[in-house]
Amino acid sequence: MQKFFEAVANIFRIPDLRNRVLFTLALLAVYRLGGHIPTPGINAIRLEQFFQQNQGTVFGFIDLFSGGMFRRLTIFALGIMPYITASIILQLLTVVIPTLERLQKEGELGRRKITQWTRYLTIGLSAMQSFGIATALMNSEGGFVLNPGIGFILMTMLTLTTGTTFIMWLGEQISERGIGNGMSLIIFTGIVVGLPRAVAEIYTHVFVTRQWSAFQLIIILLLMLAVVAFIVLVERGERRIPVQYARRVVGRRLMGGQSTHLPLKVNAGGVIPVIFASSVLTFPQTLALVPAVKNNPWLSAMLGAIRHGEPLYALLYVAGIMFFCFFYVSIIFNPNEAADNMRRYGGFIPGIRPGRQTAEYINQILTRITVVGGLYLSVLSLIPEIMISGIKLQHLPLIGNWIDTYFPRWLLDGLGVSFYFGGTSLLIVVGVAMDTINQIEAQLIMRHYEGFTPRAGRIRGRRTVF
Repeated sequence: MQKFFEAVANIFRIPDLRNRVLFTLALLAVYRLGGHIPTPGINAIRLEQFFQQNQGTVFGFIDLFSGGMFRRLTIFALGIMPYITASIILQLLTVVIPTLERLQKEGELGRRKITQWTRYLTIGLSAMQSFGIATALMNSEGGFVLNPGIGFILMTMLTLTTGTTFIMWLGEQISERGIGNGMSLIIFTGIVVGLPRAVAEIYTHVFVTRQWSAFQLIIILLLMLAVVAFIVLVERGERRIPVQYARRVVGRRLMGGQSTHLPLKVNAGGVIPVIFASSVLTFPQTLALVPAVKNNPWLSAMLGAIRHGEPLYALLYVAGIMFFCFFYVSIIFNPNEAADNMRRYGGFIPGIRPGRQTAEYINQILTRITVVGGLYLSVLSLIPEIMISGIKLQHLPLIGNWIDTYFPRWLLDGLGVSFYFGGTSLLIVVGVAMDTINQIEAQLIMRHYEGFTPRAGRIRGRRTVF
């Protein structure tokens, strides 16, 4: 612990690193400040009640990443989600459109061009989403809009689109002049602001309503620590394929001959498969709010079978995570291209022929790792689901009554832990925190200071001074 506090103190001893950290904190404070400025013409109280009743729909999913701003419809209500959507769309189009693929391979100039197109697409998506939100609020029967009309639609579009553009600018400034990835830190901040509310709810359950005993509280805290440790272990895990480079004589110099490795991360897709699977499963719940669907008994029963907590929902959730894991990994990593690059520079995997056999070997290992990564994300996502609402296995046909009699109630009905730290949010929080700490540690080591981890030793011959 003393080593950790010493590393934190070293951050503020280095002027450049100190300025970067303070700059990042200042822009995140600006982001939180904008989250309390409401959009004109909205009845915030009725909108808050609506979101409390529809937490399992796409509205609750968007509200999670905006830090509660969407339910209040502040100027930052759309959050960073339009930028994430635009980035994913362009990333997927890179595989389909040759022009984007060539730009991606051109280096820094091509990446800047793609980033510029991502900004334009973000503004377009923000305008479309804000128009849809304004129209839906104005046509709804909840009385959310104080003064309906074309003026409200234009004002909402201008406000929300400008807010998203400003958030995008904040994220880019943090990435360029601060510390860490700006977009990830903005999402991180939006999720972490729910921590005080989570602590307050836990306190209420234990000491006010006494729904939980002290033993249950200890179990919940230990489980959360175990999940965090599990995330750190897997996120740092990778499969290293040994690569040997043959010696070559170039002029009068002897090139190559060194041994290295090809690292393959266990969870190469990060949190994106979980986001994709969650967003896909929230759309049926949103569709169930349509009056035509709600009044149809057959459609209503079918959509009710895949709502949160139902066995079919859990099954589709796991299947969606596994599918998007393979889909995303196939986009970001090409075994054939890796094998060709390895052969071009004289590299080979010991015992494997260069070329096609190398690609097949890498693909085989990548498939196994992706299966493990998909199961890891599935377990990580289902644990909070069970803690919050349980899995209604008693709704299964034929064996439902037997399950209801003999299975523990905490598994079937959950523990009622209604806080933000679900599978997706917890993975983002831990992942972003690890990435930011790694960047700070790299800055410390580069300047001959000790880092946070035991492996990050200080370079000998230099002392830490004020």
